[in-house]
Amino acid sequence: MTDGSTQIEALRAELSKVLAAGNEARGVEIAREALASGMTPTAMFLEVVQPLLYEVGKQFERLEIFLPELIKAAKVVKAMQREVLEPAIREQHGSNVEAGTVVIGTCQGDIHDIGKNMVSLMLQVNGFKVVDLGVDVSAQQFIEAARNHDASIIGMSSLLTTSMPYMADVIKQLEGLGLRDRFKVIVGGAPVTEAYAQRIGADAYGADAVDAVRKCRQLLGLEE
Repeated sequence: MTDGSTQIEALRAELSKVLAAGNEARGVEIAREALASGMTPTAMFLEVVQPLLYEVGKQFERLEIFLPELIKAAKVVKAMQREVLEPAIREQHGSNVEAGTVVIGTCQGDIHDIGKNMVSLMLQVNGFKVVDLGVDVSAQQFIEAARNHDASIIGMSSLLTTSMPYMADVIKQLEGLGLRDRFKVIVGGAPVTEAYAQRIGADAYGADAVDAVRKCRQLLGLEE
């Protein structure tokens, strides 16, 4: 494989075809080959997998593909994560002392969990206790879980733009319950922006899994 941007472009082009075909075995092979060539598992996800997932999500929203195609693509990426990327990330980072508790989930109306799962993994290997609520999580479920687990941070993810307003709902409900100061709120996901996070009153925006960990540490005063 070639280096730098050429390698990334080549990986994206091949993996795009693999996602469309739903070829899990080839997806796993591509991930292994990329890591063998020297690419880190985090870079593989952030620079290759994540942009393709965003495009698949946009195609689904535009009705260019439908649920079966979406599910096929998701299965390929989950196989890559499970068999290659997650074990490599855990081996690379090891385990640290617990930094705090984060309740995380994909917002109501959205069943995409691959990006959220990567953030969850990165938080865990960086010393956070993670309570993963899964997908299609309502505002009430986020808040109840944060209270029950005495969380420091609520993390919300969206891939579909239609689920983004539920992020604002969580913050509004926290305010209405007098709990806004008790929990820090971080939001992220492919269509989410720093400007949107600020507009709804979130405490932080995570551009990707690595940035989300850094922002969570900053929210708890663990780094500047």
